[in-house]
Amino acid sequence: MINLYATQIEGVSLHRIGNKSKAEPLFLSKKPFMPDDETSGLLKEFFLKPFREKEENYYHLTHEIDVEFNEVYKLVSEIFEKPERSHEISLNLTKHLYEQSNHPHIKSGEVYITYLTDILLDNEKTDAIGIFKSEIKQDFLQFSENGTNLDLLVQQGINLNKLDKGCLIFNVNKSDGYKVLSVDSNRYDTKYWLESFLGVDAPADDNFYTKNYLKFCQNFAKDVVLPAEDKKQEVMFMNRAVNHFAKNDAFEETNFLNEVMENPDLIPEFKHYKTEKGPKYSIEDISSFDIANKAVSDSRKKMKNIIQLDTNIQIKLDFINPESAEKFVEKGWDEERQMYYYLVYFNKEQKS
Repeated sequence: MINLYATQIEGVSLHRIGNKSKAEPLFLSKKPFMPDDETSGLLKEFFLKPFREKEENYYHLTHEIDVEFNEVYKLVSEIFEKPERSHEISLNLTKHLYEQSNHPHIKSGEVYITYLTDILLDNEKTDAIGIFKSEIKQDFLQFSENGTNLDLLVQQGINLNKLDKGCLIFNVNKSDGYKVLSVDSNRYDTKYWLESFLGVDAPADDNFYTKNYLKFCQNFAKDVVLPAEDKKQEVMFMNRAVNHFAKNDAFEETNFLNEVMENPDLIPEFKHYKTEKGPKYSIEDISSFDIANKAVSDSRKKMKNIIQLDTNIQIKLDFINPESAEKFVEKGWDEERQMYYYLVYFNKEQKS
């Protein structure tokens, strides 16, 4: 659990990077920017709001040989050891980010590197280093009085309600690559930020396996169950999958398949799909683990349980009580209209 409300910004190192592949320049400030109280409040909201609203999925810095070869790890370790050198070291962090900005799709932008204090992480006070990047500029209107007229000027700037990229590196678990949170609003270049620049990996814990296995099931439902059967069965498969996770403390794949897979013909399809797609979710060799309840709850909130029909009608199924859909919703074919239909049984309409 993270609490950022008492967090203080101890200065901001502000730089600008271009796209290296387009020979756009790198601009490094000689001195840190020291915000006043008003600016500090605005920046704090700009930097930290996305992390308060985001699911806490922690990464850690890593490297194929040893974490000490990770460039970001080396530099943030120096800052944690000597915070007074934050701005000096921020120059090298920004240069490292610039070196990764070598794909035509990567946008130029401003880089903010901050030292943050008074963070509560799992009820323990700690410090963190924030690295943020703004990329998307928006038009805004500026007004000025000119004699008897009010003039209008169109300018460009940053929307303080949307941070494009950012990470918080907490001064805990140093030997394991620290604890890292990351946000990225622009999904077209995620590898650039997470892999090329930060060099992070998600810890393979129960939360990781629970979340990824359910994501894998969701894609299996879309890619295999839906084409083989129909939208109702796709939704019902995920209903059964989530409920299996919700009522069990531990996951065992054979029990899961026997309970969740109503059509036994799809079990070989599931195993083949796991062989093919499992590496994407890091579950190819995983068949048992302890279930993380929070990951199940978070996954349930994100899953769609609606059958959208081309007649502008929606049927919403209940994830908590999937047996209702099995008992009271039937699908059929009307020969006269040459259309599919859903028949829904009920005793009375519920008041909203």
